Amino acid sequence: MEVNVSNTTEETNVWGGGNKPLNASYGKMMMWFFIVSDALTFTGFLVAYGFSRFKNIDSWPIADEVFTHFPFLHGIDAPMYYVALMTFILIFSSVTMVLAVDAGHHMNKAKVTFYMLLTIIGGAIFVGSQAWEWKNFIKGEYGALETKGGQILQFVDSETGKRVALADFAVEIDSPRETHQESNGIWFVGETTLPSYSLEEVTTGFKSHANLAIKSEKIDESGHKIILSREESLLQLEGAINVVEGANLIHNEYGNRLFADFFFFITGFHGFHVLSGVVINIIIFFNVIMGTYEKRGHYEMVEKVGLYWHFVDLVWVFVFTFFYLV
Repeated sequence: MEVNVSNTTEETNVWGGGNKPLNASYGKMMMWFFIVSDALTFTGFLVAYGFSRFKNIDSWPIADEVFTHFPFLHGIDAPMYYVALMTFILIFSSVTMVLAVDAGHHMNKAKVTFYMLLTIIGGAIFVGSQAWEWKNFIKGEYGALETKGGQILQFVDSETGKRVALADFAVEIDSPRETHQESNGIWFVGETTLPSYSLEEVTTGFKSHANLAIKSEKIDESGHKIILSREESLLQLEGAINVVEGANLIHNEYGNRLFADFFFFITGFHGFHVLSGVVINIIIFFNVIMGTYEKRGHYEMVEKVGLYWHFVDLVWVFVFTFFYLV
């Protein structure tokens, strides 16, 4: 018996997009693959940061005491204000990118150009702000001492509890100071520049100011750094071996050195992503102006770079939460 199956079966399209899985072009799919892999990379970094912070929870720097600068407001305590402004600018640039993609769907070249320009400006401001923040973090503002065990000793006014800079009490002592070099026999120590004050100048100045006390890097149950008594401060002072100004990969005046290591690596890695996104957006911007996508009949390239930009913005939300809020 002959059966005609052509009338009983129909060809079905499993993907719903023909030869385009999930109805997405090859370029979009590859961008999503990149985003997923990059998200896993950032996840690994943030998880490592979380474990390190949990292990050193009693000595981890407090963000409100570290990021207190605001441009053109020198000497004014503005904890987290500028970081919050940076975050707002980056998120707003994500909004302008959405508007650029929507304008591309409507083939509106003028609006795509305008919103792409706003996105580039927002990204550039963020990258510049991050560079400014790095500069202040590296330079430091108050200075501190480091003990042989790696503990950081900060100085405060015992009456007000406010930080006191080394420049406010250090005594200038006329003594020879020489930068360590490999040629003078101290091969295991390398210094690029000397600190502003020697250990002797700082300790002498501290002893002559009875209102000063030391704030250790240890945190009490209420989440505040422990301020030592005058007697305890003098005892701690005897164990100091270095003057620390600012932060780098070896020393950190704000507290645990791991904080600086993770800060430089993770925010630097994210900043590189933002800078790359700005460069790509500039290229796309000029292509829009030259009418490249008008000739193609679509603005899919704007949408693809928009996916990357939204991912960069989303990652910053997690970085901002881990480093500044938690």
